[in-house]
Amino acid sequence: MGKTIRTNAASSGVKLDGRQIKALSAKSDRPGLIYLAKWVVLLGLSGSAVWLTLGSWLMWPLMFVHGVILCVPAYSASHETAHGTAFKSKWLNETVLWITSFIYMEEPLHRRYTHTNHHSFTWHVGKDSQMPFDTPMGFGGWLQEITGIGLARFHTHVFFQLALRRYTDTMRMACPESVFGKMTRNARIMIALYALIAIAPAYGIWWPIWLFVLPRLLGAPIMLLFTLTQHVELQENSPSILESTRSFHTGAVAKFLYMNMNHHVEHHLYPQVPFYALPQLADAVKDQVPEPDPGFFKTNMEVLRVVIRRSLGLSTRSHSIRQASHMISDGGPYEKIAHRTM
Repeated sequence: MGKTIRTNAASSGVKLDGRQIKALSAKSDRPGLIYLAKWVVLLGLSGSAVWLTLGSWLMWPLMFVHGVILCVPAYSASHETAHGTAFKSKWLNETVLWITSFIYMEEPLHRRYTHTNHHSFTWHVGKDSQMPFDTPMGFGGWLQEITGIGLARFHTHVFFQLALRRYTDTMRMACPESVFGKMTRNARIMIALYALIAIAPAYGIWWPIWLFVLPRLLGAPIMLLFTLTQHVELQENSPSILESTRSFHTGAVAKFLYMNMNHHVEHHLYPQVPFYALPQLADAVKDQVPEPDPGFFKTNMEVLRVVIRRSLGLSTRSHSIRQASHMISDGGPYEKIAHRTM
């Protein structure tokens, strides 16, 4: 495989004034602490609603709501802290990374370094360690992704590989050898904590099941619908983030849950810009990037329509979302270009 250009603003032909980038990249504890406070309040309210309705049918839709509030910000905050941009204070950043990675269910340093690799070689086959589904995507792949089965299998495998010190080629490619010992320690601690949660009901302790385990399962598909939009139906092996990555329009609730990562093209162009400055960054580069795709639900419904039609051998041309040209066909069988790496 030939040399791959690292994917960023320079490789994508996007330019901003250096002083503007520096101003947008300034770190602060305050926005992250405000976000955490709002998230904790929402979790308290949704968790209380679940607790007060235990035993009635209402507990199930409320556990779903609680699960969405639990899962999506946990993914978003673990992502932001993996970048080291959520807080100015390193100890605060690392503490939140650990806790949210526990909820997301990935060892935090593995999360950090494989995600760094993902930014360096975004959607490059054989180099990007975070390609969560096969491309092109069919309906079976969509189901495996949205149910969380594929991701749970991958994360469980990673936990036990790290715990047993069986470091894979991907780990060695993405992670510095100096952190392997810490990764093993973290994995063993997390496995022990998950085991305690699993055996808690045997001792009459059920609250982790009602407030963590079942909501985590119920809310995961919404979290995964957010992450699916990032690169699905777009171009592999391109140096340009504009071809491999998608932003989408959405409302205030989704922007909060996703920590402004709907500006995903902009985030990949300048990953050093914190979540709270992404709207300003998006405005600064709007004339240099593609128009964001339609809202969260409309984008995901269009992705679903396309993958169903692909699996049925029908035309895969989208009516409303960006697609790489090779994702568009008039029907018939299709060949895999890339297999999932996570």
